[in-house]
Amino acid sequence: MSDVNGKPRRRYQSSVREEGAQRTRRAIVAAAGELFVERGYVVTSLAEIGAAAGVARPTVFAAFGSKPALLKQVLDQALAGDDEPVAVADRPWFRPVWDATTPGTVLDAYADACVVIARRAALLFETVRRAADDAPEVAELWDTLQRNRRAGAAMVVRQVQTLGTLAPPLDTETATDVLWIYNDPGHHAALVSQRGWPEDAFRRWLATSMRRALLPG
Repeated sequence: MSDVNGKPRRRYQSSVREEGAQRTRRAIVAAAGELFVERGYVVTSLAEIGAAAGVARPTVFAAFGSKPALLKQVLDQALAGDDEPVAVADRPWFRPVWDATTPGTVLDAYADACVVIARRAALLFETVRRAADDAPEVAELWDTLQRNRRAGAAMVVRQVQTLGTLAPPLDTETATDVLWIYNDPGHHAALVSQRGWPEDAFRRWLATSMRRALLPG
């Protein structure tokens, strides 16, 4: 380990504390996500989230600062799949979009990525949409989510255009708007969660719809 004056022990203790803090944050995020979806954002308190995570309210506040900040973390983690600081576009499961060699396979890969995201985040998106009517700070987050979804669609449209052409008379902006409609996690919530579609059937529908809407016949 170390002698009385050695620093390795101190570094070890610091590492243990950091790991404990990370586990606590993850427990809080998991509890918050479940409660926000089950009960709604507005009526769920930090104290209730802390109780569900097995910690006190001050611990939740110390870890995230506010309920809106915690909601954002819950969403970010659902979108990315974990709490690592890596953008969605740089995730291994998004890589097939960049590796595709034709416009059609770009959209097929993007449909796969949309399903991955929707599986984790569709119910949270609906929670945020509902809360946006009653909480201004959530309305701002909802607007950010919409802008980010459109930015993602624009990124994919540009990738399509590097490999081929869009269906006439689509231009880049219109194609981005169309893809932005299709990448909405609400479609997954409606067809898979509510109507009971098998997820693979939903993925095929999404990929086919994107191809038909954006690519020449």
